[in-house]
Amino acid sequence: MRIITGLYKGRHFDIPRSFKARPTTDFAKENIFNVLTQYIDFDSATALDLFSGTGSISLELLSRGCSQVVSVELDRDHHRFIQDCLKKLNEHKCVAVRGDVFRFLKSCRQQFDFIFADPPYALKELPTIPDLIFQKQLLREGGIFVFEHGKDYDFSQHPRFVAHRSYGSVNFSLFAVS
Repeated sequence: MRIITGLYKGRHFDIPRSFKARPTTDFAKENIFNVLTQYIDFDSATALDLFSGTGSISLELLSRGCSQVVSVELDRDHHRFIQDCLKKLNEHKCVAVRGDVFRFLKSCRQQFDFIFADPPYALKELPTIPDLIFQKQLLREGGIFVFEHGKDYDFSQHPRFVAHRSYGSVNFSLFAVS
């Protein structure tokens, strides 16, 4: 796993082979972040990374200057890996939460400039996630929500939908509060 740009550009972290998480590919991550520069200035932004997996997106957000990142991951080993990466970077602007994303969303009272969610593609609740984000008003005015999902989903009719990007088998739907 590699950090694409920013303060930690080029840093590599070896993901244990036993991990079930599939980190967003470098190709897809680099391209979606290139698109996002049209929508958001990450410098001093607050961010929420749901279903963090290996923490790849959280680390990228910190490298790009986010003032705070909340990283939510249920798996104990993945959570520990994220914490270890943060320690290696001596990074203190990330709150790594070990817990269920849906429980976290129910209790979260904070708003964010940027939200990224990469749930398991087979998750039965996957289609409900955009509505949960907007019902809880977790995204600030002018914020952007990026939702990674499989090709079988189409969110283009959602009232907050902005754009869709596809990089190989990785699909991103972008949503906004305007």
